[in-house]
Amino acid sequence: MPRLRYRGSLAILLCVALSACGRAGSPESSLEVATHGVHAAAISRDGTMAAVGSLTQGASLWKLDTRERRFDWNHRSAARSVVTAVALSPEGGVAATAEGSTLVLWDTHTGAALRYFSAPSELLSVALTRGGELALLGLQDGTALLVDARAGGVKRRFGHEGAVLAVAIDPAGTRALTGSADGSARLWDTRSGTRLQRWELGAEVEVLALSDDGTRVFSTARRAPSRVLDADSGQTLAQLPAYASRVLRGESYSAGAFSGDGASLLLGTVDGRVLLWDTVSARLLETWKLPRRGAWRAAGNRVIAVSVDAAGLYVASGDGFIHRLRRPSAR
Repeated sequence: MPRLRYRGSLAILLCVALSACGRAGSPESSLEVATHGVHAAAISRDGTMAAVGSLTQGASLWKLDTRERRFDWNHRSAARSVVTAVALSPEGGVAATAEGSTLVLWDTHTGAALRYFSAPSELLSVALTRGGELALLGLQDGTALLVDARAGGVKRRFGHEGAVLAVAIDPAGTRALTGSADGSARLWDTRSGTRLQRWELGAEVEVLALSDDGTRVFSTARRAPSRVLDADSGQTLAQLPAYASRVLRGESYSAGAFSGDGASLLLGTVDGRVLLWDTVSARLLETWKLPRRGAWRAAGNRVIAVSVDAAGLYVASGDGFIHRLRRPSAR
């Protein structure tokens, strides 16, 4: 993949694009998946399903193409689980839900539980490889665990000096990305356990994304610039500031994902905005503004999950909706 160019021009492009807030697009369609909002969500790459951890109704799996609630998932019988982290395998066949220190893997075709795993500390983030073979878990105690999700057992432990707030892993499970409250993001070789890169971001890491080929990293930290990084060299390829005045108030990117081919990067913000970047030309392709429920609702429209590929652009918002965005036409 060609490297991003014109790093200094990105801030200018962003400021120009965002100064015209009135031109921000709206979702093409929206599906309500939780009446009181959600803690966490994950959307399959092909946009056909979403796993949701709601504020009051436990976890559920939705078929987005048919707008159907397929399964309700709870970790204990006759009790609603407070699921605060979820993940889907890249092809969508396996889902993971986390409550406290308990992780459950689910078959998305049958709804059956595949495996329960008890972590040594509270689970804050989770990511799955293709087929759900491996699970990368970010823990409150400052460790990230690479778990054999099918057979059980810990394959690798990756250390931080603070809680591991965000994790990502490539579909093949060869590179793991971890971000921590200690202000660093770290890239690991899962086969040897070697740390490949360490980036000091200056504040607690909030969002990470890793391209499918493991060569591009997106990272953002609280009140700090967001960056696209070269995973091999460790160099910053692009700096993507959010809305300058909002960053000062702690409002910044809250979700991000590369497309399967790495050519696009979809980002969502705390205040319900979505931006699509072309990572080859360093061009901002489109912006959207998500609708918001009535002001009396407790949950805002913070973007908590995004998915981007040829099948479409999908966004989960904290107020309980999955939105489909219209793909911008070529310019």
